[in-house]
Amino acid sequence: MKTINFESFFIEQQCNQPYPLHQAYNTGKAPLAIVAGSFTNSNKIDLAVLNSQNQSVDILLGSKVNIYETETIYAAGSAPNFVYNKDINGDGNMDVVITNQNDASISVLLGNADETFQSSIDYVVGNYPISVTSDDFTGDSKMDLLVANYDDNTVILMFGINGQFSANFDVIAVGLKPTYIVPGDFNQDGNIDWAVTNSGDNAVGVALGLGFGFFGKQLIYSVGSNPVAMTCQDFNSDGQLDLIVVNYGNNSIGVLLGNTDGTFQSQMAYDVGISPNSIVAADFNNDTWLDLALTLSNESSVGVLFNDGNGVFQGLVKYTVGSSPSSVKANYYSKSGNIDLAVVNSGENTWCILSNLGNGTFQSNIFYVTGMNPVSLVSADFNNDGLPDVFEINHADNNGYLMLCNGDGTCRARIPHRLQMEATWMAAGDFNTDGMLDLALTNPNNESITLIFGNEHATFQSDITYNISFSSNFLATHDLNNDKKLDLVVVNNKNNSVSVLLGNGDGTFQKARTFKTGSRPTSVVVDDFNNDNKPDLAVSNLGAGNISILIGYGNGTFRSQRMFGCGANPYFVISNDLNHDNIRDLVVANEGENTISILFGSGNATFQAQIKYSVGRKPTYVLSGDFNNDNNMDIAVVNQLSNDMFLMLGDENAKFPEQIQYATDNTPGPAVAYDPNQDGKLDIALLSEVSNKLDVLINQCE
Repeated sequence: MKTINFESFFIEQQCNQPYPLHQAYNTGKAPLAIVAGSFTNSNKIDLAVLNSQNQSVDILLGSKVNIYETETIYAAGSAPNFVYNKDINGDGNMDVVITNQNDASISVLLGNADETFQSSIDYVVGNYPISVTSDDFTGDSKMDLLVANYDDNTVILMFGINGQFSANFDVIAVGLKPTYIVPGDFNQDGNIDWAVTNSGDNAVGVALGLGFGFFGKQLIYSVGSNPVAMTCQDFNSDGQLDLIVVNYGNNSIGVLLGNTDGTFQSQMAYDVGISPNSIVAADFNNDTWLDLALTLSNESSVGVLFNDGNGVFQGLVKYTVGSSPSSVKANYYSKSGNIDLAVVNSGENTWCILSNLGNGTFQSNIFYVTGMNPVSLVSADFNNDGLPDVFEINHADNNGYLMLCNGDGTCRARIPHRLQMEATWMAAGDFNTDGMLDLALTNPNNESITLIFGNEHATFQSDITYNISFSSNFLATHDLNNDKKLDLVVVNNKNNSVSVLLGNGDGTFQKARTFKTGSRPTSVVVDDFNNDNKPDLAVSNLGAGNISILIGYGNGTFRSQRMFGCGANPYFVISNDLNHDNIRDLVVANEGENTISILFGSGNATFQAQIKYSVGRKPTYVLSGDFNNDNNMDIAVVNQLSNDMFLMLGDENAKFPEQIQYATDNTPGPAVAYDPNQDGKLDIALLSEVSNKLDVLINQCE
């Protein structure tokens, strides 16, 4: 046996090592099933991954160049809680600064020109850093950093030298519990000033710059209860910077109009909705006045207020987003010329784009996957393609996700669909005959199946659940009665049967009909085993150590089973023509004895005695195809306990003398063989249930 790892490889002339390369992608928690297909009808091959513990299905959109368009993950410190972006080293590339709540630090990620970041440089700051901004506070044409430390009641000024920062910094006392900082030249004297929200004092402190990094005594302005965020712009077109403060505690914003001397007028308060926690200003209705968008955390919505040109706001409109939105940014995410909104939803681990229709109204667009507990995001062009991208941080995962966007309102990230219950298996097909791929899922805990219907955005409509009165962990789809409508075959593990649900073509199904199998069936494959052009069934019976063959009548009903022996605890069965005789054969994964069984078909729905091959520990899934492009069928075996995949290369006699072992992540699970980059060679996508990873093995054979 040859063993291959992904770090070093060697391709022989006959191509007996097809998979020297792989690409790894994150999934949700406990991925249990995977299917491939074009969910956008774009001629690109996408993947759907079922995440059992998350109760979600994630769609990974295909790309002929990058295989899949997903997020890039960057490590941060412990419990990151705020992210800021700017070109702080002056090289023309966008950089990122992250505050890390639990280890009293910030992480600086300097951007490269190739849409990546350098390894983070961490700096110790004060206790519970909560916000950061940058500007040239010393007048040396270098970007400095200003960090608010919530537990220390301080702001620190870090002096910058081309993206590096001195360990010696100035500590400036502020009010109680500072939460947010903004810079600006409030009195137009050429020195940069700053303002900070002090949530413990219900106030804003303003420090006017004196030059060279020195500041005057802070001026204090009363605002609403628990101010947590702020924006600084000229909202009444008088040439002076104004402040707008988000008051989380009393569900309001406060507008402080600026005076020429750097002072501010008393706040004008506006009620906005429950628990506002972030704000962004932009011209949403194209009237040249700056409007406002706020996240309303406890309403799961974004509120938009329109400026009348005098710094007076009116016409609050709310748009539903995800659960507990925590941060909002504005940018041109589509090519419409209108400013859209990006929102991160910390309560459900997603982010989304609200597309602006041009008149200040918005429509919900695609939701994307984040890490655990996303709390802050920024928007900028991180890969210098002229299009805005998104970088968000995940408080519970100690990392940040970079999502590159396409300029059409979509971005390169996983698209989730939340399920109403925990599912264990799925199959893809067009169940309502609208030309789009849908998904059918098994829900064993409440004895049901769920249908979710696709659209051209690779999002799905609301779930439709059918009670089937039995517990199932596996299903397959096929047109069983030749009416051009997809039907379902559901495996009933606890009552030793399979059930057939004939489809009506509109996403609904007729009442199930049940057919007996052997003991504890675990999987089913639909194929024509007697060459009568009618679909038959092969079922693996885990408890009986055999395979049930049910011959189809062509109308969705089946004859009584015939059984054929295989190994101990057969868990998974597939069919293919392994020996090129135009008769379908079977390959069975026997998890109880670490073997696979091959049963060659005779053409009359009977099979020859099994041929066994030893494989790794607890084989659970098998695939078949020509993986090395020699016109012979090969077999791939996923071994769950030995954490590997065996590739068994077939010869012209349908024997498998050579096995190549590929190390995998912990507890590999379901796999699919397909051609995502459309180069005519079969690649393999493999899930890892424990590691929450998807590995795509890229075929390198010529």
